[in-house]
Amino acid sequence: MTALPSVALGDDLHVSALGYGGMSLSDVYGPVDDETALATLTHAVDSGLTFVDTANIYGAGRSERTISKLLATRRDEITLATKFGIAGGAIGARAVCGRPDYVREQIDLSLGRLGTDHVDLYYQHRVDPDVPIEETVGAMAELVQAGKVRHLGLSEATADELRRAHAVHPIAAVQTEWSVVSRDVESSVVPTAAELGVGFVPYSPLSRAWLTDAFAPEQIGDGDGRPKFPRFAPENLTANAGLRAEFLDIAEGAGLTGAQLALAWLYTRADVIGIRIAPIPGSRFPAHVDEWLPAVTTRLDAATLALLEPFAARIRGDRSFDRNWTSQRGDAAA
Repeated sequence: MTALPSVALGDDLHVSALGYGGMSLSDVYGPVDDETALATLTHAVDSGLTFVDTANIYGAGRSERTISKLLATRRDEITLATKFGIAGGAIGARAVCGRPDYVREQIDLSLGRLGTDHVDLYYQHRVDPDVPIEETVGAMAELVQAGKVRHLGLSEATADELRRAHAVHPIAAVQTEWSVVSRDVESSVVPTAAELGVGFVPYSPLSRAWLTDAFAPEQIGDGDGRPKFPRFAPENLTANAGLRAEFLDIAEGAGLTGAQLALAWLYTRADVIGIRIAPIPGSRFPAHVDEWLPAVTTRLDAATLALLEPFAARIRGDRSFDRNWTSQRGDAAA
């Protein structure tokens, strides 16, 4: 197995500096059979991406069940994260639940699907506006005491919610969309995490493949979840085509692919801010995993950073179908 650099997030949680996003083990970005999904996951872990991220909602448990097949023989190699808090329904029509009884119920269901007695990192996938975060995190902390969970995390929490949660129990990581074209988290969430010593796990670091060389609008077929996001509406894909071409030109000039430039930007930006990160791109294709690897140790020069600086302000279409579904709700300026 290839070794990647390790990064210490918060609460003394050590993970590979690049993780693997397990949502791609389901059909969310196009059909994938279980054998292919397992082969890609195995290749990712063999390549050093031993920080594996999933959620109970991904493929209605399918992602967790696929991961269980690898855990059966390689549990000690993998730092495993899963999530609870999003309940049923299609993208854009789901409910959020943070009740303590739901927390306790969902960990047992996830552990059953994963075939393990503990997860290394357990996230609240979305904060429930109807349940004080102190109550939810208090229930999560009980799972740590019970040995079912080693560390706690939050996904798409606001800076205030992160601070309140961290006061109840140390938060090891906050997971939020962050990329060269999605930078709203830099206004308050990232600085708060850095202040508290909480690590950051950027999801969709490749903007759902839009920042990669391989992306083409015609790839988006029936069942693909991306059209639910405004950025992938046909009119916005057309409006942003020139910006994407600029990005790929900058990548070529730097001797990188689009995916490598996107990841290298994140690592470089995190160094500038002073926060520890472990991005979790996902893919159904082993070749994409190989493409990502050089970015882990690539840092961009000031001239390249300056070229990329305006991209987040220039892109058309929000990153989410509803800002209230994200940490943006905590920042009126976002």
